[in-house]
Amino acid sequence: MPRVARAKSKTGIYHMILRGINRQIIFEDKEDSIKFLQTFKEYKEKSEYEIYAYCLMGNHAHILIKEGKEELGTAMRRIGASYVYWYNWKYERTGHLFQDRYKSEAVEDDKYLLTVLRYIHQNPLKAGLVKDIKEYKWSSYNEYINKSKIIDSDFILDLFNRDREKAKKLFEEFHKIENNIQCLDIDENRRIKDSEAIEIIKEICNIAHCTDIQGFHKDVRNKYIKIIKEKGLSTRQIARLTGISRHIILKA
Repeated sequence: MPRVARAKSKTGIYHMILRGINRQIIFEDKEDSIKFLQTFKEYKEKSEYEIYAYCLMGNHAHILIKEGKEELGTAMRRIGASYVYWYNWKYERTGHLFQDRYKSEAVEDDKYLLTVLRYIHQNPLKAGLVKDIKEYKWSSYNEYINKSKIIDSDFILDLFNRDREKAKKLFEEFHKIENNIQCLDIDENRRIKDSEAIEIIKEICNIAHCTDIQGFHKDVRNKYIKIIKEKGLSTRQIARLTGISRHIILKA
């Protein structure tokens, strides 16, 4: 079937999601998250887009962005190619990392803009990763409260108040309100519990204990590991439950 054309935003603002192919984890550790944000910052200067919010969530990332002088699709291909080249070099892998086409929705007015902003920042909270939004390191929330590093905070804060201190207080209060409006998202916005992961591994490999996979021939083992990763289990989780090294799992 032919692809459906993306809805064009009159404001140039989009809520977009980048996700790992076959649910693959795209941020394994702190270094990966830092590199991804550095890449976004680098191309921001070249493409002149504005970033209003971001949240990195393991196997996907939410971005609230305004298109600049370069078409957003072109900018995202540049960013994706740069990050994937580095990621593949680091983990000694080849092939695609991101799902072929990012998801996006047009953001046409200030009310929905703030709704999406809050929705993105509340993602770690709803996923059970933290108990307070401030605790999550890989979202733009704290850039609004402290110092902007990547985001363009002035436009958003001006929607709350022209006075910066008042704007920040209103920003914090706004984020305490539960977001009941469903924005663009993916189906797997939750971590798989170890108890579920254990059953997935045992069922796929037809074994009694997760560590039994260590006794398989490496080709068979790697085939099963690849299937397990496609089910959404993280590299760390598979390594912890099977006793197989992260290096082997990443290369499988």
